[in-house]
Amino acid sequence: MITVVDYGVGNLHSVAKALEKVGAQTRVTSDWKDVEKSDGVVLPGVGAFKDSMDAMHRSDLAKAIKGFIG
Repeated sequence: MITVVDYGVGNLHSVAKALEKVGAQTRVTSDWKDVEKSDGVVLPGVGAFKDSMDAMHRSDLAKAIKGFIG
């Protein structure tokens, strides 16, 4: 399962649909527990990355993403 992280910005469903088109199973979520259980994680890009990081820190998504990577 590929998780598209919903941290309040970005065009998440377009990213999910693109992944599904190439055969991936996806889920769009803001639940950090889903991130920890994922086979892959996608952080949709935005122009204001500091604002995005602030949003991820408020919801504990940043911690889960760092754990997934490390």
